[in-house]
Amino acid sequence: MPTFTVLCRIDAFADYVAQVDADTAEEAAKLAREDHNHYSWEHDQTAEFDARLYVTLDAEGNEIEATQVGDF
Repeated sequence: MPTFTVLCRIDAFADYVAQVDADTAEEAAKLAREDHNHYSWEHDQTAEFDARLYVTLDAEGNEIEATQVGDF
């Protein structure tokens, strides 16, 4: 099973990333959202948002918009 990097962007202006094993990038984002505390989230960068967003990142660290799940 592949491992995907999933970004969790929280309204406290902080981005975190975690490694999520899943069959697809879309499933990785959904798993991260459903069981947030199961994963080890590492601070990635600071951003300005008011809700919580989960989205899978590609190999270059870019967001795969089709995988976005959350309150945005």
